[in-house]
Amino acid sequence: MSEANEERGFLPRLNEPAPDFSAVTTHGPKKLGDYRGRWLVMFSHPADFTPVCTTEFMAFAKASRDFLAQDCDLLGLSIDSNFAHLAWVRNIKEKFGVEIPFPIIEDLSMKVARAYGMVHPGASDTAAVRAVFVIDPKSVLRAMIYYPMSNGRSVAEVLRLVTALRTTDTHGVATPEGWTPGEKVMVPPPKTVADAEARAKNPEYEYTDWYFCKKKL
Repeated sequence: MSEANEERGFLPRLNEPAPDFSAVTTHGPKKLGDYRGRWLVMFSHPADFTPVCTTEFMAFAKASRDFLAQDCDLLGLSIDSNFAHLAWVRNIKEKFGVEIPFPIIEDLSMKVARAYGMVHPGASDTAAVRAVFVIDPKSVLRAMIYYPMSNGRSVAEVLRLVTALRTTDTHGVATPEGWTPGEKVMVPPPKTVADAEARAKNPEYEYTDWYFCKKKL
C-alpha cells in the first residue's frame, strides 16, 4: 500500500496480503511477520481508559485461551502511547481483576491505523473506530468487521468467525449463518451439470436442491 493510500485511510482488501507493520507494543516490538504461521486477530479501540473499550478488552482477555486453542493470537491497537496502554492494563488488573495477556500497539503516528483503514473521518479524525481484522497464517487478510465507537463488539462472534474460517480451509466447505462446531456445513456450489445432478443421490448430503446441500464433517 502506498504512503498516499495510507494517509487517506484506504481500506485493505480481503484475500490480499495484510498491510505490513512494525510497532512498539506493551510486549515489546512486534511486526506482522512475527505472526506468520498462526492466525491473528488484530483489533482497534478508540481510546484507553474508556468504558466500552474496557469491557471489550476484558472479554478478549477472558477468551484468550479459546483463541489460542484455534492457533490464533490477539493484538490490540489504539492511537495512544505505550505508557497509556501500560497504565490502562495495570488499572484493569487492579480494578477488575483481569490480566490482559496480549500486546497492544502504540500508534501515535496513526500509521498502522491508516494502513488498515481504522480511521474514519466521519467518526473521528483522531481515534480509530472499533475494527477487527482476521489474518491467516500466510499473512493474508481474511475478514474485517467494523463497529461504531458507541457500541461494543461480540468477542464470541470473532472467535466463531476464526473457527469457521479454519474449518473452511481445512475441509474445503462453507459454513451457514451462525454456524458453530458440531453443526452441519454447506457443500460448495457445483461447477458442472453432472455434479449438480449427482448431488441428489449422494448419501452423505442433506439434499434440498442442487445448489443447497449440507453435510456432517
